[in-house]
Amino acid sequence: MNKLKNYGVILASGTGARYKSDIPKQFVKIAGKTVLEHTIDVFEHSKYIDSIIIVITPDYRQMAEEILLKNNYKKIVKLLNGGETRKESSFIGISSIEEQEANVLIHDCARPFLSERTIKDCVEALEKYEAVDVAIPTADTIIKVKENVIESIPERKYLMRGQTPQCFKLSLIKKAHELSKNDENFTDDCGLVVKYNLSEVFVVDGDMENIKITYPSDIFMADRLFQVKSTLYSQSTELNELSGKVVVIFGGTSGIGQSISELAEKWQAKVYSTSFSNGCDVSNYEDVEKFLEQVNSQEGKIDYIINTAGILKMGKLLDRDIEDVKRDINVNYLGAINVSKAAIPYLQKTRGGILLFASSSYTRGRALYSTYSSTKAGIVNLVQALSEELASDGIKINTINPERTATPMRFKAFGKEPDGSLLDPEVVAQASLRTLLTDLTGEVIDVRREQ
Repeated sequence: MNKLKNYGVILASGTGARYKSDIPKQFVKIAGKTVLEHTIDVFEHSKYIDSIIIVITPDYRQMAEEILLKNNYKKIVKLLNGGETRKESSFIGISSIEEQEANVLIHDCARPFLSERTIKDCVEALEKYEAVDVAIPTADTIIKVKENVIESIPERKYLMRGQTPQCFKLSLIKKAHELSKNDENFTDDCGLVVKYNLSEVFVVDGDMENIKITYPSDIFMADRLFQVKSTLYSQSTELNELSGKVVVIFGGTSGIGQSISELAEKWQAKVYSTSFSNGCDVSNYEDVEKFLEQVNSQEGKIDYIINTAGILKMGKLLDRDIEDVKRDINVNYLGAINVSKAAIPYLQKTRGGILLFASSSYTRGRALYSTYSSTKAGIVNLVQALSEELASDGIKINTINPERTATPMRFKAFGKEPDGSLLDPEVVAQASLRTLLTDLTGEVIDVRREQ
């Protein structure tokens, strides 16, 4: 018996009415990529998926085609115009499959956090069952309401929250859609199978992280999930890939920059470090340009550029000298812009990466450190924007966000602190270099002490 092909059918034809945006939510960017790209990546990289079919909003077909061309996906076999309803779009997707029988995993594009484990469990369940749903237990009490009055409260132990993919034998789901041609009351493929009593529907355990992006507020949750995912991904990268790479570090003669320099050299990278103390001021664009020109002239290329230079000073804004404040902004923020802008021509040739540094205070301004906190927040926004601008050049740019770290700069600002309360700079160096070696872009990589 021949093994059935496994098709991933991604439904990306919604208009995003509840999302209330100028563009459908599948084309909104998070962590440097559109939601559509993140979802395609899941199926493209899954060893359990043979082919991918995408059902798209017709008005955005050109945008979708540009995304496919840019990413050079290997598994996508069809890009189809969707219908006016989810049910119609689902039918269009499954009807395009030419085999008499296959395994079909129908997935909402707005769920970009689908795990490989879930795909595996679904495919394995289809060896025994003709229909498979994915669900998680509900943590909330569900009430049945009519005209704002509770009619009943079902027992929570019998209730689950449905997710996708919903998975079927092709012949079964085609039959379900044929029987329901005139029934538009369903937005759920498993619901069709249940209504017409065509098969048992087995339930596979889903994941809490497999959220659906529906409302604008969901973007913030998704962004945070991508941060966690990216941190775990970067931790798995091997540093031996640094061998022979040319790495330039601004602010590299002390603190985190020095730790990165020493670790990169240990792994046979060619490292060029500079800082204000030896004549390179990142707030001066000409200084940055000159140093990069020197490195490129000597090595003939530059692979990675890192900026750890920064100033940390305390004081109420009212009490600080304005020239002192300007110096904070020029080093912490303008310096990051100078390094990024000067880096681009060199990294276009090597399709390399840029690494900038935030701080744990970027998420909420900290009293007495207003300029420092706000410039670090600016760096995060800068990286997110540049990740989109530089994507076509193949340049990756990310932010490292370490918690309080034992550096000379921190010691000067805070004095002695309790043993074990600060992050070791070498831990930050490890995370930084691993991030450079990934294909991540537009991400904030949190670095924390092990608890």
